[in-house]
Amino acid sequence: MTGPSNPKSLTSSPHEALEKHFGFTGFLAGQEEVITEITSGRDGLVVMPTGGGKSLCFQIPALCFPGITLVISPLIALMKDQVDALVARDIPATMINSTLSWPEQRERLDEMRQGKYKLVYVAPERFRAESFLSALKDIEISLFAVDEAHCLSQWGHDFRPDYLRLGRALENIGRPQCVALTATATPRVREDILAVLGLENPFERVSGFSRPNLSLAITQVDKIAQKNQRLRPILNKHKTGIVYCATRKKVEAVSETIASWGFKCVAYHGGMADADRQRAQDAFIRREADIAIATNAFGMGIDRPDVRFVVHYEIPGSVEAYYQEAGRAGRDGEASVCELFFNYADTRTQEFFIDGANPTAADIRAVYQYLLDEADENYEIHRTLDDIADGSDIRNSMSVGSALSALSRAAVIQRFDIPGKRMRGTRLLKPELSAPQIPLDEEAIEAKDQRDREKLKAMVAMCYDNSCRQQWILNYFGEANPAPCGSCDICREAETGDSRPPEGEEDLIVRKALSGVARMSRRSARGWEPRFGRGRIVQMLAGSKSQEILAARLDQLTTYGILADKGTGYLNSLMRSLSDAGLVQTITGDFPLVTLTPRGEQVMLGKTDYRLVWPDPAAGSAKIELEDQGYDGRLYSLLRDLRAKLAKNEGVPPYVIFGNKTLEAIARYQPTTPGEALQLPGIGPAKIDSYAPPFLEAIQVWKETRPS
Repeated sequence: MTGPSNPKSLTSSPHEALEKHFGFTGFLAGQEEVITEITSGRDGLVVMPTGGGKSLCFQIPALCFPGITLVISPLIALMKDQVDALVARDIPATMINSTLSWPEQRERLDEMRQGKYKLVYVAPERFRAESFLSALKDIEISLFAVDEAHCLSQWGHDFRPDYLRLGRALENIGRPQCVALTATATPRVREDILAVLGLENPFERVSGFSRPNLSLAITQVDKIAQKNQRLRPILNKHKTGIVYCATRKKVEAVSETIASWGFKCVAYHGGMADADRQRAQDAFIRREADIAIATNAFGMGIDRPDVRFVVHYEIPGSVEAYYQEAGRAGRDGEASVCELFFNYADTRTQEFFIDGANPTAADIRAVYQYLLDEADENYEIHRTLDDIADGSDIRNSMSVGSALSALSRAAVIQRFDIPGKRMRGTRLLKPELSAPQIPLDEEAIEAKDQRDREKLKAMVAMCYDNSCRQQWILNYFGEANPAPCGSCDICREAETGDSRPPEGEEDLIVRKALSGVARMSRRSARGWEPRFGRGRIVQMLAGSKSQEILAARLDQLTTYGILADKGTGYLNSLMRSLSDAGLVQTITGDFPLVTLTPRGEQVMLGKTDYRLVWPDPAAGSAKIELEDQGYDGRLYSLLRDLRAKLAKNEGVPPYVIFGNKTLEAIARYQPTTPGEALQLPGIGPAKIDSYAPPFLEAIQVWKETRPS
């Protein structure tokens, strides 16, 4: 990779092309440096966050170079959007992908030879065909731009095997100048991109991943009702945005819920017909609907700058996917919010997807054996994925699709469309091969499965972490010494004064409590698995002699009674704080059970720092006689707004009025008299005199007028 750059004669300057075709007089931050490098003739790698103007970095040089720029793009819909946008600006552009017949592709190749186009978008699978590669050899290609370049790394969050052919394709067409571009790439992914493409003397430009206009938040939830309770205020306040769901079924359910609230929304997922997906996407772009509920494919190339919120209804499969999707908010630079509703149980959906994307070598061979057994005299078989799954005894039908892709890459089968049907057929190319003879790289198959699971593990770790959200993400992407963002939920909570590091014996108390949780959990290869609920854990730590504790022999544990002097009131508050800080987690099933998180284990072992909202030390002896009414987000929001108003009037931070935990207790127990309020943690005689009256009045009005 030490070859010299290859300066080109330009037909116009980048600034002339920018103003003539796009109507701009200046570049965005980082664009001009990249374009200067490209127009000087150098290969390069560009990592630029979503909304940073990445596409312009190859489109402007394409207009300045004498020949054609090939743009490798993974999604047909994304391709079409970009080509349509260029053509609307009178820029000669087209695309070549599987939606075109071979005669149509040949016609466009002829037009490329005639110099009719400046930019041609090409799907990566086109490079499988030697005829296509041969046709490119007598076309003047000035630039080979690989968009979404993370797709060529197995460490990338959206690995596409077809991208691995691009290095060889470059050699076959005479190695034109090449630039790779992506919005999300860790240092390891960047190494893969450089190696696979064999870039010569490349420049590297990694723009800051920081999105200072985004306020990131992760909300711990146990039930769907809590998700919807939090979602509705976001929609009411921010109006325009995207709600990402993990599955098609969830997209439909959430769409129905949001529509029932009176919002105009569209749904988008892979199970819809192409025309219906296009209508939904167009309706969102044209502002006919301001809310889109979608699976993760929605948003790539969506040019709507006024997206004010992105909500992840469930946890995504990787940090890369999360940050790319979150980055679709606030592309106009205005303040926007990104909130993730986190329930650990939702990781099971992502694990199902990982299983589906990574069939074992045994599964792949089982699918092939089924094809051998069921093929007709023409060595063809017409079966749905579910049929093949049943016949080859594979529980996850997604795995069948992935297995068929692996067999296609091994060149032992060919997939084809069946006229008049939505399913595809399969043709055996080497029926003489038995299942054990199929050439499979079993080590690579296992490695990819492990990488995908590590990515999900990192995503879960981020959800449980108690440090600045954006700082955590920037560290993940290899940015050196990032500063806290000041706007995420963690930073905002720290500013209230409620959350702080441990002092004195507090760290020992926390580590004892976490040790108790560990003793009452089961350790397995998958991590900590719960066995008991919070109430039983508190009883054990407090040294309870109840029948339930003795019958389960929990009094025999080394941690039994280890925090007896703190009292159950304090320990219950402490367990809630440990949960809020992501040190313990609740797994819901028949009963809510509690266990350690990976971060909680590190804190227990004294290997990492943490912050906590510390319970009132007097909570152990305090007895709250009021009935817990349960958490109501509407009441809490009302009280929070009242606190903000009082704080503004007095010129003090909100926590001086009441801390978040005290405010939650007021919302839960709903006191209406000073005597009742004095039972709650964080409220003493001084607070009763200074601040309690308006809150007690608000509670009284709430009880009389609250909606049913």
